[in-house]
Amino acid sequence: MSQTADTIDSSHWRTELQRLVSALIVPDELQWKGIGRKDTASYMQRILDKIKSRWARGLHHSSSSARTTLVENVTSLASHLKPFSQQQSSQFRVAAALLLPLNRIIEGPSTEVDVNVRRQAFNAFRTVIREHSADIQSDEPPPVFDFLQRGFNDKDRSVRVDAGRALSDLVHLHARATDRGCKFNEPIFMKINSLLESGVKDAVKETLLVSIGSIGRDAQFELLGLVVHCLISQLGQDNHVLKGLAYTQLLEIAKAQMKSPYILVSPYLSQVATFVVSRKCTNPMLIFETCRFLSVHPTDFITVTLPKTLPYLFANSEAKIIEEISEDLGQTILSMFMEHSHQILAYVYQQHGPAQTTGSLTFIRNIIFRGAESKSADLTVRGMVQSCVVALLAELVVVLGHENEERAALAVDALRKVQRSVTDDTELEMSLFLKVYMLGIVSNLNEMLQDVHGKKSFPAKKQILRGLGVLIVQIGPLVNEVSPQIMATLQTMFLVPELAEVTLSTWYTFLSTLNVEDVIPHIGTTSAAIVSAWSALSPSVREFAKKCLHHIVFDVASTVRNDAKAHLNEVVDLGHIPELFEINVQLQSVRIWDPHAQLQKILDRCSSNNITVAQVALAELQNFMKNNQASLIQNLAAGDAFDPLIGSIQLTLFQVVTRDGEGSDTLRRLAFECMGILGAVDPDRCDLNSTDTKMIVRNNFEDDAEAKLFALHVIQDVLLDAFRSTSDIKYQGHLAYTIQELLFLCEFTPALVSSESTTSVPARVRNRWNGLPKHVLETVSPLLAGKFKASHKELPDLPSPIYPHQKTYREWVQLWTAHLITKASNDMAQKIFGVFRSAVRNKDVGVAHHILPHLVLNILASENEEATGCIIQELTAVLKDQVASDSPSTPDKKFLSAQAVFTLLDHLSAYVRVQRQDLPKKVEGRRSRGNSEFAIRQQQLIRVDSVLSSIDHELMAKAALQCRAHARSLMNFEKQIVSMRERQPPPPATDFTPYYERLHEIYAQLDQPDGMEGISTLILSPSLEHQIRQHESTGRWTAAQSCWEVRLQQQPDNLDFHLGLLRCLRNLGHYDTLRTHVQGVLVRNPGWQSVLADFQVESAWMIGAWDDVHNIAANIEHEGPSVVKARVLLAMRSGEPLQVEESLRKARLVLGAPIAASGPSGHRRAYDALVDLHMIHELELIHETVSNLPPSSQGRKSAIVTLSQILGARLDRTLPTFRVHESLLSMRRTAFSLSTVSRPSITSQIGQSWLASAKIARKAGQWQTAYSAMLQAQYTNARFSFMESGKLVRARGEPLRALQELENSMRLLGFVDNNTVDLTREDEHSKRMKAKAQILLARWMNESDRYEASYVLKQFQSAADSAPGWESAFYHLGHFQDQCYRNLSVDDKSNRGIKMNFQTIKCFTEAAAYGNKFVYQTVPRLLTLWLDMGERKVTAENPLFDKINNVVANSIDSIPVYKWFTAFPQIVSRIGHPNRIVYLVLSKLISSVIREYPRQALWFFASVVNSTKPTRQQRGRTILDQLKNSPANTDSNFPNLITSLHAMIDELLRLCDYSIGDRKTLSMRRDFPKLLGMKESNILIPLQSSLTVNLPPVSSMNHRDKRHNLFDPLSPTFTVFYDEIEIMHSLAKPRKLTVNGSDGIKYMFLAKPKDDLRKDARLMDFNGIINKLLKTNSESRRRQLHIRTYGVVALNEECGVIQWVPNTIPVRPVLLKYYETRNVPAWKQSKELNDVTRHIKDGTDKEAAELFVTKILPEFPPIFHEWFVETFPEPSVWLASRLNYGRTMAVMSMVGFILGLGDRHCENILLDTNNGDVVHVDFNCLFEKGKTLETPERVPFRLTQNLVDGLGVTGIEGVFRIACEITMQLLRDNKDPLMNVLDAFIHDPLVEWEDETRKRRRNAKDKDKDKMNSATVKPADLRSWAKTALRPIERKLKGLYSPTNVKERTYGGITRGGEDEREISTSNLVQMLIQEAIDPANLGKMYPGWAAWH
Repeated sequence: MSQTADTIDSSHWRTELQRLVSALIVPDELQWKGIGRKDTASYMQRILDKIKSRWARGLHHSSSSARTTLVENVTSLASHLKPFSQQQSSQFRVAAALLLPLNRIIEGPSTEVDVNVRRQAFNAFRTVIREHSADIQSDEPPPVFDFLQRGFNDKDRSVRVDAGRALSDLVHLHARATDRGCKFNEPIFMKINSLLESGVKDAVKETLLVSIGSIGRDAQFELLGLVVHCLISQLGQDNHVLKGLAYTQLLEIAKAQMKSPYILVSPYLSQVATFVVSRKCTNPMLIFETCRFLSVHPTDFITVTLPKTLPYLFANSEAKIIEEISEDLGQTILSMFMEHSHQILAYVYQQHGPAQTTGSLTFIRNIIFRGAESKSADLTVRGMVQSCVVALLAELVVVLGHENEERAALAVDALRKVQRSVTDDTELEMSLFLKVYMLGIVSNLNEMLQDVHGKKSFPAKKQILRGLGVLIVQIGPLVNEVSPQIMATLQTMFLVPELAEVTLSTWYTFLSTLNVEDVIPHIGTTSAAIVSAWSALSPSVREFAKKCLHHIVFDVASTVRNDAKAHLNEVVDLGHIPELFEINVQLQSVRIWDPHAQLQKILDRCSSNNITVAQVALAELQNFMKNNQASLIQNLAAGDAFDPLIGSIQLTLFQVVTRDGEGSDTLRRLAFECMGILGAVDPDRCDLNSTDTKMIVRNNFEDDAEAKLFALHVIQDVLLDAFRSTSDIKYQGHLAYTIQELLFLCEFTPALVSSESTTSVPARVRNRWNGLPKHVLETVSPLLAGKFKASHKELPDLPSPIYPHQKTYREWVQLWTAHLITKASNDMAQKIFGVFRSAVRNKDVGVAHHILPHLVLNILASENEEATGCIIQELTAVLKDQVASDSPSTPDKKFLSAQAVFTLLDHLSAYVRVQRQDLPKKVEGRRSRGNSEFAIRQQQLIRVDSVLSSIDHELMAKAALQCRAHARSLMNFEKQIVSMRERQPPPPATDFTPYYERLHEIYAQLDQPDGMEGISTLILSPSLEHQIRQHESTGRWTAAQSCWEVRLQQQPDNLDFHLGLLRCLRNLGHYDTLRTHVQGVLVRNPGWQSVLADFQVESAWMIGAWDDVHNIAANIEHEGPSVVKARVLLAMRSGEPLQVEESLRKARLVLGAPIAASGPSGHRRAYDALVDLHMIHELELIHETVSNLPPSSQGRKSAIVTLSQILGARLDRTLPTFRVHESLLSMRRTAFSLSTVSRPSITSQIGQSWLASAKIARKAGQWQTAYSAMLQAQYTNARFSFMESGKLVRARGEPLRALQELENSMRLLGFVDNNTVDLTREDEHSKRMKAKAQILLARWMNESDRYEASYVLKQFQSAADSAPGWESAFYHLGHFQDQCYRNLSVDDKSNRGIKMNFQTIKCFTEAAAYGNKFVYQTVPRLLTLWLDMGERKVTAENPLFDKINNVVANSIDSIPVYKWFTAFPQIVSRIGHPNRIVYLVLSKLISSVIREYPRQALWFFASVVNSTKPTRQQRGRTILDQLKNSPANTDSNFPNLITSLHAMIDELLRLCDYSIGDRKTLSMRRDFPKLLGMKESNILIPLQSSLTVNLPPVSSMNHRDKRHNLFDPLSPTFTVFYDEIEIMHSLAKPRKLTVNGSDGIKYMFLAKPKDDLRKDARLMDFNGIINKLLKTNSESRRRQLHIRTYGVVALNEECGVIQWVPNTIPVRPVLLKYYETRNVPAWKQSKELNDVTRHIKDGTDKEAAELFVTKILPEFPPIFHEWFVETFPEPSVWLASRLNYGRTMAVMSMVGFILGLGDRHCENILLDTNNGDVVHVDFNCLFEKGKTLETPERVPFRLTQNLVDGLGVTGIEGVFRIACEITMQLLRDNKDPLMNVLDAFIHDPLVEWEDETRKRRRNAKDKDKDKMNSATVKPADLRSWAKTALRPIERKLKGLYSPTNVKERTYGGITRGGEDEREISTSNLVQMLIQEAIDPANLGKMYPGWAAWH
């Protein structure tokens, strides 16, 4: 544009302009000097005004030559003024000025205006309109047609032809103006048609027809329609030549357009047909010739075009034509009208004025009435309109979108007329009228857009979309009720490029019309749709898009200012689009969000059912994790337990990749990339809990309320998401129909949402409606008045079973479901399932898949034997197909069908489970009716259970194994083994071996090495295959390699054996051997190339043979994981960015495929694929970093260090196994080695990687691999490799040589005894590594006992000096000094020991301030040392103790408060400390913890404030008073919290002490109104989970944050107290109260009187520490070992509150129930058994054992396994629950043994009915108290026959034993922190110990009269007692144990024969304990009430 401006401002251009204008206005002149040159606009206006004034007069010279010159002048001036027209708007009307002289030129006699002049004039005209098109298309165009008409009428054909060419230019010019082309061309063609119909000469018509034909050859859209219409109108000409010419021109146009005549005319058939048919009577030849051209019969033509012609004919009262058509077609006029009534009436109502419309309606009524057979028909206008009102309104809405504003205005008038015809309410607003019909209107419009009733052109669809926009405006905000349908339409049409602009325009209209709160649900979808399509949008469409986003971000946000942030969180990220910068700035200013919240919001959007929203969200997630918040992800995925957000990311991504349907490939690609960025996170450290919303119909649809609940469940959880997210409008219609009918079934009517309704709605219905979530109500409300219909095709006769006859899974599941719908058993079931017929027969199988199990259950529970038999046949057919070797089914069909069958069977099993649980409850308290219902339900249960039992277990097991349903296979094989074991006589052991081998194989597939280990113990002679599985599962690859080599010797040409050997070599890292082996195999078997390609290519790149890599990767047939990785490496080696990007994309799709197949529950199964994606991302990271290294050496080093930290963190978050780590490290080395430039920093990274490999190989026991890696690391000069070398030597059993090598290396480097000052600056990493080496040296020196303690201390001190801010250095220094202190004599402890303690405390406070790795070792120990010293007078008076006090006092501020909280129970137990100075510091510490964490700490402090001991109580209350009155706390809610909580504690104490009498319940409202009034308080419910400390990860720096979020911020608070308090039946009569938490969950607690719960509370603390330790250990973490804990609050020494463990049942009633079913009598009912127990009691151990085994156990066969099968019939749940059972029992067995826990009878061991966990309760019998009972306990823990039976066929072997060993080792490794927890018992002794001490004193001094004095207990005595009780625990933790006879033991567990105790290895100790626990003599000698036979 600037170039044009320069042109018109140049002097040369102006000079030429003056010349041309002067010549044109002769004889006039223009005074050029007076015209301003600067103002171009006024300059040009003067010129144009002069031209117009001059040519208002005639010619100056009229000769032919003069006219020719003028024409040339006009032409030149038109061209010259082109730049001006381009710059200026059309207001100057240049073309109008230049056409004036042309008009004058062609006026005059033929002698002056000859042919040449006329032709030149028309050519000049073409130039003018071409160069000044804007003028021609202005709002007031010049009268060009009159000029052209002169040419059309010219007698000379050449002139007529030139005029025709000019016409062609003109109409094409108009046609290119897409917005207003019709506006200009329609009038022109109307004039042409008039000219052709007039009496002009035929020659003129001929030329005109030729010109029109030439226009049509390259015309498009509207212009083509005008041409076609014009030519067809001439087919009725009387002149055969003209008729033939028109016909010929039409054929030529069809040929040029490459269309058949019919296709050519079809888009314009409406206008053509109307024109032709309306002349049927006057010009019958026209319709005949038209049909001849179209090659259709006239009758067919009339039939097809009736929708187009009838409206015109009825509106114009063409009675004769209508009657003739009626006669031709053999249809009555009434039937024709009814069929097309909406189109006819739409046309009629659009007529101008009410008179015309009324006249037409009268005509219609009359003509129909006249032709109707029944003259009594009541044909009112209202009746006619109401019969088609929705379709009529839809037709008019389409016209609302017409480009012609007059037509659109007519449609608005028409709507008003329709409204008046339908309603009597003349004052009713249009919006309210349209609202009633809007759902139907929108559905009709959708059908038009989807071409349901015939294909629509793009212009027609644009008009429909514009009409939709106008409809939205007309209805206003009420349109929100159909927003799902409108959004589906907009999203679908937006994806069509030609419709994008008009769609966005309507979209904006929709958003801006809605109320702001109604826009909010569409924010995410709208922004996602725009952003995802942005790159493909044209500039004009982008403007509309910006408009939409601007409205959301500015207008919506400003209206809902308070909630703007929450709502705008739904807007997707706009930051990467420059054009949206302004909107993005505003967006970011509003939603300044926490990264955690941002991540959660992105994940929510990733889970959206809307594919576009999910795609954009995944792209956002990718950017978030990779760029914006990489450090956040690193922190979240650190430590022993990852942040729950990591689990959420994993679960979300797994769910995304398993999605199917349109767009899923893009989703998968993005999800795979995100998985790679996150990495192969350790599945044992992140929780993937997916919510399950399935429902089980228990009453077989015979309970009306339950059936309606099911209908609502299906709407909410299945149909609604599909309805809202689908862009398939036809499918949406099917879903809408289904939802509509289910709503009706639920008794929901439009009255629920209508403010004007007079119909009352029952309260229960309204409550049910109001109970639905808001988003559900918004979507389904419009469907209450829906008029959707569905046509159901009759199913063909189907064979049974159906499965073999269907090719695909989809066809089978849909057809079977549709067939079963017809078999539904009762009225309600038929109603519900019947509405699904159309919804299940769709490309989406989700609905069919969901309702199939419910449908099958309904049929099976009914008495339909035939249908039941067919179902069993169908299930059996699918199962048999899995194991059939000749199956014709595709793998996909087999796998998916089997999964569907197993899902169905799981549903049936779940039904059986819940019915068995519920039926006993239902029958209680009911008699007649209840018993009848019970009988019906019982029969239904039996029918379903019998079907499950009828399926062959072996077939099920084999089919399940075949399609990887391993849990199901395991369950069925075990059932067979159990039944075989129960046979009499039992089969020989060899018969079991095949089954055991199968179990071993299944456990291998399940990745359960413990199960494999257990099975191995049952196989007497394991096969080679068995041994291989065993070795591979446990990572013993060398042993596995040997086994494969043996197998290959037997069968050298077995490919599977070669693959097994290669797998071992790869996992061992022996790539040279691997490569050689592959080459040798391929020489013998070249056909194996494709199978071995993965191994071949990996070995090639590992040794750097890149030519081989290239050759293998070049074969496109190879698509294995290693091959695609090789292609990535080759691309990176080439350095081509596009090649790298493409190879990464393909690799992710190939490597991620197993993840998509495994599903969300297959995290472990797909872990190898996750490792591959992890690896691919690291390749990309390394390539990007190495390729873009900065030029400076410092910059390069910094970049590599950053990369190294990222890679290190990524490795730490993976599963800590040798195989996983080594594969990642080896790939990293390969990636670094690709760098063409050798750099020290890269070489260093390769060296560090070798060191890491050496470390993991050493830990895995792979000595040779570790040594090889060590040599490689030394070859690369890796720093500090000497440490790993020493560790390897030590691990191989040479500790002294390791110490010597380490010391020599360190001396060589100057790390030892180096007194020189090092002036070089070391980085932090080097300092830390140096300190690590010094600590390692010092520890090995200490363990060797060869060095003076002072020398060792010096080494520890050097380490602390080397790394002054490092926790480990200070911990080890302090720990060493503490060890030295413990080894001192008593005298030395009180003198040298004080100094040692001072140093220990100082070091431990430093360590606690710097990190949290050793917080459970440092904090409790420094507290014990400090407080113990303060109690001893000698040490407390030492001057050094003042320094210790100061160190502790200062550390209260320097150590984050949460670290003190970890030892808070211990701190609280010392509140009675006698030393005043110590107490001042202690009280400050307690105050700081309570101030920081009052909601948790105050519960722990309750027992102090309400203590029965005056000193403790007084001190506790003083501390709280000081906190309440502190000025720092007065403004906060803190004082109120203290007051409220202690008011609640007082009330709970009152509840505990309340006199019960004989009452069975108490009333909260009546008896404890004050407690009831404390609802909705901010008081935390004292759950164990809410009071448990969550430390930040060790690798995180968050430990420095003193306000670390220690507890879950969402921990529930009290909201409701239930009125009824139940009194339990036990002796103390505990009170059971129920509360509701703020999380909506119900919690129950027991208020226990006369019970010192401090013991239970400390045991929960002890178990809590153990749970944390179990999480830190990779082996225990992998097995998810844990102890079930529960909340315990000691209110004082005599009362407390304990959390009720829900969903649990004691073991005893479970066993009694199963024995009762077998008619085994209870113990008390058998006199014979009582006699046996008396003999056992009096007999020897040998006699007792024999009697127990021969007389008692046979009476009580083990039956506990049945409980698992019955309680958890779903196989995966059964397996998980049994594993939970075995492992929780093992952990608690070991912990119980350590603690001396007794009284483990079957009422004190509970089973969780949800997951199989074992929960122990009642810890009254601790510290070996069971040994002192009248009948002493002889077993370390309960392991009776039934508990063993519950472990499955492996018994104690495998799962149980390994869990025991891991737990025991962990307890022994963490002796100190565990003993620190128990330290509180010493300083806050139990009441029972006080009673026991008094009792002993009374016995010792029974002759003393002063009983009171003798009974007084001194603190020192109690502490001694406590230490005596705890000493055995410490000894057991050291591994000191001797299973001597119980009679030699005393209370406290002190063995008289103590010299027999010896330290025993963990495995041996576990074996001894198990033997003791199952020893028949020990079990026989147990107290009979303990029920050892159970």
